[in-house]
Amino acid sequence: MSASDKLIGLVGFPLGHSFSNRYFTEKFQKEGIEGFSHRNFEIQSVNDLSKLLSQEPRLIGLNVTIPLKQAIIPLLHELDSTAEEIGAVNTIRIRGGRLKGFNTDYYGFQESLKQWLGDKITCLNKALILGTGGASRAIKVALEDLDIVPQYVSRHPQENEMSYNSLKASPDLLHEYPLIINCTPLGTFPDIEQKPDIPYGSVSSNHWLYDLVYNPAETAFLNAGRKQGAQIKNGLQMLHLQADKSWEIWNGTI
Repeated sequence: MSASDKLIGLVGFPLGHSFSNRYFTEKFQKEGIEGFSHRNFEIQSVNDLSKLLSQEPRLIGLNVTIPLKQAIIPLLHELDSTAEEIGAVNTIRIRGGRLKGFNTDYYGFQESLKQWLGDKITCLNKALILGTGGASRAIKVALEDLDIVPQYVSRHPQENEMSYNSLKASPDLLHEYPLIINCTPLGTFPDIEQKPDIPYGSVSSNHWLYDLVYNPAETAFLNAGRKQGAQIKNGLQMLHLQADKSWEIWNGTI
């Protein structure tokens, strides 16, 4: 890394199994992109962001992951309209000391879903979102903009949210929701046996299961769905799409 390189990075904790560093390093090499470097910055609190920015004046952009996607918003000078609607940020552009927040999870998920479902997307009018963390907010808005009605499922449900226990008590409810999206980290390597606690016996060939987790390629959630005849997809394409959209933002092409 040259001292004159423009720097992009990833902030959050933990980052041991993160995708970004390898992806952007390989992108720079494959595409012959010079003058840019990527680094991971493990920080657990938004209070560490100001210190990072002062220590790394070459930073022009950051991706943001757990647990900072919502907590980082008050530190930003400006929000993209989509990020504002979602209430979570996963990309920051840094220009002249000013920080603008974006959400490319929205684009990555929506575009990958459209490519996966094709014409069938008009038939899947309702979806279950498993989990209510920062990523799930982008998924909810992306679904609504596709005229798919989302329903949150949570261990600690708030108003208008469904509990896992109520879903297990009425397993036939799954028939109303052909699209089921796992927005929890359950099943991520190395804890690959874990999966959301839903009534998998009610999953059928009429279901489409999407997991934001990409490591392993087939999570326990997806494996259980496949065994019931469901169509399955992991989050790797979404990651590629959101990363490329972040790159466009940092380069000022959008």
